[in-house]
Amino acid sequence: MKTQSDLRVSEEIRSLLDTHGGHYADKSARWLFKDKENVRGLVTILANDLVKYLDFDKLRIQNRSFVDDTLRDLQSDMVFTVPFKDTTDANDLLIYILIEHQSTVDPLMGFRLLYYMCQIWDGQRRELEIGDIPRSQWRLGPILPIVYYTGSQRWQSPISLVEMMGIPEILTRFVPTFDTLFLGVKDTDTNDLTKTEHPLGWLLKVLQQEDVDDPKVMREVIQETLVYFDTLEPTHAAQHKNAMIYLFHLVLFRRPVDEREELIELLKAHAQDKEVENIIMTGAEALIEQGIEQGIEQGIEQGRIDAKQADVIKLLLHRFPQLPESVTNEIGEIQDLIRLDSLFEQILAAHSLDDIDISNKS
Repeated sequence: MKTQSDLRVSEEIRSLLDTHGGHYADKSARWLFKDKENVRGLVTILANDLVKYLDFDKLRIQNRSFVDDTLRDLQSDMVFTVPFKDTTDANDLLIYILIEHQSTVDPLMGFRLLYYMCQIWDGQRRELEIGDIPRSQWRLGPILPIVYYTGSQRWQSPISLVEMMGIPEILTRFVPTFDTLFLGVKDTDTNDLTKTEHPLGWLLKVLQQEDVDDPKVMREVIQETLVYFDTLEPTHAAQHKNAMIYLFHLVLFRRPVDEREELIELLKAHAQDKEVENIIMTGAEALIEQGIEQGIEQGIEQGRIDAKQADVIKLLLHRFPQLPESVTNEIGEIQDLIRLDSLFEQILAAHSLDDIDISNKS
């Protein structure tokens, strides 16, 4: 008989397996950073000097209501607040952490980050206004922007606004500047991911290899990661469980069908208790109930294509509201993910529809 915990986990896994609500990559990133320890781990990898000043035990997930409705489906930001420990001010200082997950390169990332940051600050202003706090006492909280990039294409686009504009030096003082922490998972040296010994780094080490052709490479990296997780203290049991779930659905969505049985058996062999093994079995049940156990490989691939088509169309409609129906129909015929990714980047840089090659080339 299933416990309440089993039922809750079952619903969470169903959410992860349901690609209709968004990209697998976005859903898995949200799963990862739902755990406050993984947020700490990300900051540890990127800016270890900051960690001692932030009280991650009191980290809170914020709602996303500040994001414009026209952009909400085109981005995957996560916003958190965490108290700053070292302050001489009598008032508590909250730091906002903005994690922007990207699976494709965005040449306008610097602008997008500034846009989201301004919306966060405007949300703070509204709260101060509603709280009837005298304006002389208004203080906005600082924001730590992080770009978490999991795509395979090398990110070469500048993130700073100054670099993006390419303007003369004498004008740069008029451009907003802020530091951005950037993690390109696929291009980061493995030692840099794991040197802090934080569990997140080991999960990202597996994520680096999600598309590797050689099945032995994936098996070895998962084996090495599981051995590491087996060394964690019992106080990290919850993180061990979440890691197993993360690896489980990474295997399901990123590895070929003929590899899955062996890799899932490997995960089960490292389950520390019956509950973790049940979680994996519950995930298998969820697949069966959703009717995607047979032909899952084709279904997943088509799901990626459908999601990318939807993103391209949404971005086009945002940039060019009078988009002809014939254009959306033509995009719906494109079945090549690389072609769709290229189209997405063309749209970002386009000044008009004439700048975009929408022809359905094979």
